[in-house]
Amino acid sequence: MPIRLIALDIDGTLLNSRWEVSPANRAAIAEATRRGIEVAIVTGRRYDFALPIVHQIEAPVTMMVNNGALIRTSDGVTHLRHLLRKETALRVLHATLPWRPCAAIVFDRPLQNQVILESIDWSDPTRGPYYRRNREYMAEANPLESCLTEDPIQVMFTGPVETMRRIEEALRQASFAKAFSLATTVYDDKDFSMIDVIHPAVSKGAALAEWAGVRGVARNEILAVGDNHNDEEMLSFAGVPVVMGNCVPALRQRGWHVTASNDEDGVAAAIERFALN
Repeated sequence: MPIRLIALDIDGTLLNSRWEVSPANRAAIAEATRRGIEVAIVTGRRYDFALPIVHQIEAPVTMMVNNGALIRTSDGVTHLRHLLRKETALRVLHATLPWRPCAAIVFDRPLQNQVILESIDWSDPTRGPYYRRNREYMAEANPLESCLTEDPIQVMFTGPVETMRRIEEALRQASFAKAFSLATTVYDDKDFSMIDVIHPAVSKGAALAEWAGVRGVARNEILAVGDNHNDEEMLSFAGVPVVMGNCVPALRQRGWHVTASNDEDGVAAAIERFALN
């Protein structure tokens, strides 16, 4: 059957190492949408942090952000939203108290106070650039629990890989682990990792499945392309799963199709091979 829906991760997949959407990737997406194929950007990024990438594409796309917690169009129309209960977020904070400097709460809000930390270190060598790029969305609350006046999208942890592994282990062993799900992204070469604690029914794969049901698209009509651990469920759901040449080893071991790296227009190659031909 022909491909009717293309699901694309952003970081390490759609973006090259210069944080650009290459001309070849833009052209392939534009041609796919011209042929009536829906393209969805499926990312762990927040909506506002993903939007500048979408603006590089110059083609109508659907945005599944926060690892699938929100499905929204690029013009701001929300189709689906699954928030984490604030009571669960509070328990997550208490279970990870030793790692409080790594924690943030993310809300679905128009502009200010979207990402709340207990204390923001603007000069942090790893996270500082993200903080500065998102300055208008950032805020502080001390203690961090005090910001939980409504259900958030997620609790987010960022930091060195080994630290994130300890946090992940603590959360998976928590007595209330069924009240949330975890989406993990690992960059071993940068010694940096992210953990998103989200609604228990949420993942990139669950969002793709829910949206496919709304759109009346069968699994074997879906092409998905990704590179990291949080893409695994999305790739497992898609009828045509493709991993990037620069993907984490765990994905390559799944036996899925492999395309070129993100610096070699791997997304364009995958779209041309499986959707346009």
